[in-house]
Amino acid sequence: MPIPESLLEIREYTGPGYRPLVDFGAWRVAILRYAEDMLPRNIRSMQRHNETDEVFVLLQGRCLLFLGEGDDRITRVLAEDMKPLKLYNVRRGAWHHHTLSEDAVVLIVENRDTTTANSDDCPLDEAGYQALQALAPDWL
Repeated sequence: MPIPESLLEIREYTGPGYRPLVDFGAWRVAILRYAEDMLPRNIRSMQRHNETDEVFVLLQGRCLLFLGEGDDRITRVLAEDMKPLKLYNVRRGAWHHHTLSEDAVVLIVENRDTTTANSDDCPLDEAGYQALQALAPDWL
């Protein structure tokens, strides 16, 4: 006999990219999976969330988390090769993006109201784009 959804909600996502799975109160849990637009050669900008931190947990595969320093423009690009089952808390206002292997699954915990209305997108200039590429030589 199945457990009623009023007691237990079960969700999964096996498609490409980002998908919210559970929203409750002020928080959201989502899954991020491989998508071609996240390959280093296709990353031309980074985003930041102005009102909240965002937590990432690599569940399987490989994920390279890119971070950008700077306020109105990205002045330096850094990268963190995420380790499975560690929590990575990207701070409010930090520029970021990801590259994922085809088998990667990343769990995301964020504020439910995180949207494009309270998040910024910053284009990478040519130097920033080249710096990002240099940080991911085995992804090219």
